[in-house]
Amino acid sequence: MLTAVARLEACLARVREQPLVFTKTYPEQARVEAEAADARARVGLSLGPLDGTTVSVKDLFDVRGEPTLAGSKVARGNAAAVEDAVVVRRLRRAGAVIVGKTAMAEFAFSGLGLHPYAGTPGNATDPERVPGGSSSGAGVSAANGSCEIAIGTDTGA
Repeated sequence: MLTAVARLEACLARVREQPLVFTKTYPEQARVEAEAADARARVGLSLGPLDGTTVSVKDLFDVRGEPTLAGSKVARGNAAAVEDAVVVRRLRRAGAVIVGKTAMAEFAFSGLGLHPYAGTPGNATDPERVPGGSSSGAGVSAANGSCEIAIGTDTGA
């Protein structure tokens, strides 16, 4: 079984191959989180089934210390989030390794996953095609192996 650090490094290698999928990555913090998960595992401790699992988070969710841009250049002046969104906080408590924030359609208003300002991430199976969905970066990150779990949203009716 691969360690959390080894799985994280494989994810980060995939991130570098498709740079438009993530808007921000946290390699240093993620390595600390993965090392902590591996240290727990070595002594037979676990925070649960998510301990050491790599996770990407759609840029619609707050991550403490980072502005939440929601795929928009209008939001680039936003202040950094003071605290993590509830889902991010719960993931951290469960030992998840947060790889970074993923690209999304501006304000989640597109089913195609287009990103006119930052560039559109390619579809995971065919980079020449659109990724689909407002959570396009999340979907691609899970499908291409740059994380094990992706957090996105569905705001459609």
